[in-house]
Amino acid sequence: MAYILAQDWRPQGIAALEPAAMQALEQTAQSVCVTASAGAGKTEFLAQKATYLLQTGLCRAPYRILAISFKRDAAKNLAERMQERCPEDMARRFDSMTFDGFTKTLIDRFGPAIPAPYTPSANYQISFPRGDDYRDFLERNGRRNLNTQSLSRHIANAKLPVEAAGLAPHWAQLVEAWWTEAYRDPADTRLAFSMVNRLADYLLRSRPQIIRALRQTYPFVFLDEFQDTTEAQYELLQAAFMRSNAKLTAVGDDKQRIMGWAGAMPDGFERLANDFHTVPITLLSNWRSHEDLVAIQHVIAQRIDADSPVPEAKARRDIDGDVSAIWTYPTQAEETQGVANWVGQQIAGGIIEPHEVALLVRMRADTVEQEFAPIFEARGLKIRNVARQVGGVAIQDILTEELTQCVLPLLRLGASTKAPDAWQDAVSKQCTLRGIEFDDDLGGEAIRSDLEKCVGELRTAMAAAPTPASSVQITDMVLRFLDETALRRSVPSYGRTIDYARIKAGFVALIQESIAGAPDWSAALDRFIGIGQIPLMTVHKSKGLEFHTMIFLGLDGQSWWSLQPNSEEELKSFFVAFTRAMQRAFFTRCNARGASIAWLENLLLPAGVRALNGPV
Repeated sequence: MAYILAQDWRPQGIAALEPAAMQALEQTAQSVCVTASAGAGKTEFLAQKATYLLQTGLCRAPYRILAISFKRDAAKNLAERMQERCPEDMARRFDSMTFDGFTKTLIDRFGPAIPAPYTPSANYQISFPRGDDYRDFLERNGRRNLNTQSLSRHIANAKLPVEAAGLAPHWAQLVEAWWTEAYRDPADTRLAFSMVNRLADYLLRSRPQIIRALRQTYPFVFLDEFQDTTEAQYELLQAAFMRSNAKLTAVGDDKQRIMGWAGAMPDGFERLANDFHTVPITLLSNWRSHEDLVAIQHVIAQRIDADSPVPEAKARRDIDGDVSAIWTYPTQAEETQGVANWVGQQIAGGIIEPHEVALLVRMRADTVEQEFAPIFEARGLKIRNVARQVGGVAIQDILTEELTQCVLPLLRLGASTKAPDAWQDAVSKQCTLRGIEFDDDLGGEAIRSDLEKCVGELRTAMAAAPTPASSVQITDMVLRFLDETALRRSVPSYGRTIDYARIKAGFVALIQESIAGAPDWSAALDRFIGIGQIPLMTVHKSKGLEFHTMIFLGLDGQSWWSLQPNSEEELKSFFVAFTRAMQRAFFTRCNARGASIAWLENLLLPAGVRALNGPV
């Protein structure tokens, strides 16, 4: 494809970008830090900038663009938006992944090059230590008086080798003991992601040739949700790209930094500006929420940062009645019944679809699911807890996996004779798996011919209602067509059999769950992706998502006891919850569970949030 002159390039697929976004997009001589508040269109901006760099030849083949996101959903959404905006042959040079995915890819490829004694086994496993694991470790090492969170933080922040990390002697001894236990079985290393990040940093510092390879591959690096970057992740970024010719585009908003508990740096933007000499640019448009909601959001933003600029609402209000309210109930039973009744009435009235309204909680989504699911089911409504694990993998993660993105279009084509989007997705995935260029007519014809044959066989097999046995047979048919070897070769995170087997088991388990009682395959696939189901998630899981209507359950002193006037991170969590809403944001509390959060209500009520009894 011919390149476009930079001065002639225009945004792709949309009418225009705001002037500040165009300024940040065209800034390629220096790194740039874009402050983008909720609804500012960060995904669109990054997709447009990547398209600009590729279409104008500023990033010519074989160079690539590396996009690092904090969450899997964000990485997936950015990759999909990029494919919509950019020609397919160019979009293949855009690598979108999470920070954990990026570091794990380095370890999977170059693990043997990590100096002993930190060389991981080839079949290392990812572990997810909890508070009890840290507590047990401290007791076994005679340090039960020490704080488990401090131990977790030191493990994450200590550079390798540990003896050179500059820790106090007792902490250095404990961190070294933690690593020793992780490597106790030479054939079965167990690593938390915080340890993987540290190993990747040690790898780069020990093997400068890998740094050179990264810099020769990626002249442009995107950092999404930069406010959530941890110390270990930032130090890895420094090792890989600091004092190089790579140009960074960091996008984030300190008002949405809610991962401090997980090690997010409190001064990340200042350090980035100092180390990478970034040009600061602020986006002021809010494309998600309408004017009435944005006005309330701004009141909260000013409580967090008095200098927060006033955003310009770009979305249209499409509903009548309240856009935000605090619903108070006497008891938890009445709260559950009232919310279920209201949601049911809204869905029955055609105002919202089930998947357009989200139930948010501060924590313990599993407990809330147990309380609310039976009441909702009695009204014919299905709640989906996206954090719930199926086959050892969270539902939200299964849906973002590359395996799912490859298999699902083929299943859609087998289930329906009218699925043009699925056909395009299937063709695109085949081009990637087979290494066929966009303009290869012969290769494209071969793909279409093979797809038609596969889809014909699938439609025959999927004509009957799905059963556990038929779902296994059909999944195997699709995977044979895709060629699992080629699929694993194209996805770095599938290189190790143990990782791929885990994701495949999760996918198959969710398919099996989705077909239960489904009248046909189309209905089963709708269930698989969550159509017709009401998502339930924590605030942290909702980050980067948006919903027509958001209902936060438990805005009271017991459910959210940590939401205090001087608790900045908790107020930021509340801000993130509120900004998920496109049209309406409601909050519930009940008198039996806890008192109201008076200081917050005193902030919200004058801004336009109503205090109501009900609805029932």
